[in-house]
Amino acid sequence: MDLVKFGGRLAVVCLGASTTGAGLALMIRARLGAQPWDVLHLALAKLLNVSPGTVIIGVSLLVLIFWWPLRQRPGLGTLAMTILPGACCDLVLSVVPVPADLALRAALLAGGIAVFSVGTALVIRGGLGPGARDGLMTGACARWGLSVRTVRTGLELGVLILGLVLANPVQAIATGTAGPGTVAIALTLGPLIGVLLKQRIAKTPTTPTPTPTTQPQVSPS
Repeated sequence: MDLVKFGGRLAVVCLGASTTGAGLALMIRARLGAQPWDVLHLALAKLLNVSPGTVIIGVSLLVLIFWWPLRQRPGLGTLAMTILPGACCDLVLSVVPVPADLALRAALLAGGIAVFSVGTALVIRGGLGPGARDGLMTGACARWGLSVRTVRTGLELGVLILGLVLANPVQAIATGTAGPGTVAIALTLGPLIGVLLKQRIAKTPTTPTPTPTTQPQVSPS
């Protein structure tokens, strides 16, 4: 592989991984309901008395265990998505306050969804290995021929339920950890990432159909 091209792809992956962390933080700071994975992260962070970024890194390592039955292989992109999102999330949380105005919070939520989706698409497009959570998505798509929209939405709803079980649902809603924004995120991330990728991840590689060649016609002399 050309080192220049590889370096460019690695830079794109690192940018995407960092961007996803920033998107997570923006959604958390909107206080309208965090991303479903972050409902789980925030519940664990409170239980363990650690930062959200620390939990994000820990959960990433745990999720990698489930890659084996899906026959996913980690790469440099996987490493980047294990470390950078948690670190960048903590960094952005330390500098971005919670807006007082509801309209600004809604704008922050929408911006966080967009930023996170772009970051995820960049990591997958980089082709150096998806993040731990995205590996579940791409692995299920490839293994069972499902669409990105279907798998992503199913994962988001599943971890949301788990996060609410671990946390106090009433308290989660009161503090803005879960709310209408959580539902909006769960329903829009999958379709938006699918649009950004502009493709359905195929179950198996397809062999291109050879195009018949047209023989030149020779005019009789």
